[in-house]
Amino acid sequence: MSRLSIVSPAAALIAAGLLAACTPAPEDSVSADAASPAPGQQQPSTDGAGAANVEWRFYGGNLGSQRYSPLDQIDASNAASLKIAWRFNTGNYGPRPEARNETTPLVIDGVLYTQAGITRNVVALDAKSGELLWVWRPNDGEQRFARAPRKTSGRGPAYWTDDAGNDRLFTVTPGFHLAALDPDTGRPVPGFGENGIVDLMIGVRGEVNDKSSIGNSSPALVIGDVVIVGPAHEVGMRPPSKANLKGDVRGYDVHTGKLLWTFHTIPEAGEPGYETWLNGSAEYVGNAGVWAAMTADAELGYVYLPTEAPLADTWGGERHGNNLYSSSLVCLDARTGERVWHYQLIHHDIWDWDNPTAPILMELVVDGRPIKAVAQITKQAFVYTFDRVTGEPVWPIEERPVPQTDVPGEWTSPT
Repeated sequence: MSRLSIVSPAAALIAAGLLAACTPAPEDSVSADAASPAPGQQQPSTDGAGAANVEWRFYGGNLGSQRYSPLDQIDASNAASLKIAWRFNTGNYGPRPEARNETTPLVIDGVLYTQAGITRNVVALDAKSGELLWVWRPNDGEQRFARAPRKTSGRGPAYWTDDAGNDRLFTVTPGFHLAALDPDTGRPVPGFGENGIVDLMIGVRGEVNDKSSIGNSSPALVIGDVVIVGPAHEVGMRPPSKANLKGDVRGYDVHTGKLLWTFHTIPEAGEPGYETWLNGSAEYVGNAGVWAAMTADAELGYVYLPTEAPLADTWGGERHGNNLYSSSLVCLDARTGERVWHYQLIHHDIWDWDNPTAPILMELVVDGRPIKAVAQITKQAFVYTFDRVTGEPVWPIEERPVPQTDVPGEWTSPT
């Protein structure tokens, strides 16, 4: 779908070098949970924040995607005097140099973990010096990699720890494998899947052929002992077929790689929402995946999915109806995959207006009433805000009648 930023691979890691140069040694580190608490926890004081390394254990800074850090050493008074501390060139990772790198590195215990190259290599660097500690090169196989829809470095790895000495990194390869790696060595974790790898093509819904596609672009999300994978497809502007693989979201056991649950973003017959796909279109239409990053609330045990449009992005003549759960914000129980609530932001999306970013968790006070909220930012610059427990809109959302299509074969929603 749409791309949110264009930067060179080197630029992303040069910035990391600048930050590393302005922070002290890793022995003074504090955890990401202390630096950027989950919604509902008290915000820590930032007094003396510069006296400690602040870890970045999640793509969005924390599970709530708040992207907050208390680091205060770089500000308007000294930004102009920064110098490059180190540079890591990613041009040799993969069969050809990557034009852009959208990865957000993780920083844990003085080590920077990132992804590089169109084959999505996972790299560990010393955050202070830029020294390469290890690299893991995925092997999707020539044919499978050739068919991968998202041949990029991706948006970063995910991290899990039990805070008892056991931890691992997770990455999803372009060819749609889920890998669990030892953060110390980069080696695949024994006992997870088959030799540290889970084949995500197993269990996909739809016919796998030369016209179908499924892959991944954003990090897996780890909440508790569940690692959750959202899929991405080939851009759907001019698809080669009206049919494609479904963009189901799946949860796996972080220890074994066992499939725990599957949420059907396009419902099957007999499931709620199937009636919103007229003329049996849910049987063959695909996509409706989650290509943007996901968000979670560890206290509630909920995960929030920003789903995309179904096939095709700008034509819905093959899928009349409102098409749940596409272009929606969907809340699931992270342990079971059961739907808690949903809100469809675009009915029958034919404008490529699917959700482009992770929902953001926040604590609001509205008319004196505290609300655990979740906000979804959209491509239209709207911010839809909900009670993240119940799914009720925090402020009224008006369903307005809209002009109907005059395109032969197309269908449009009344609102």
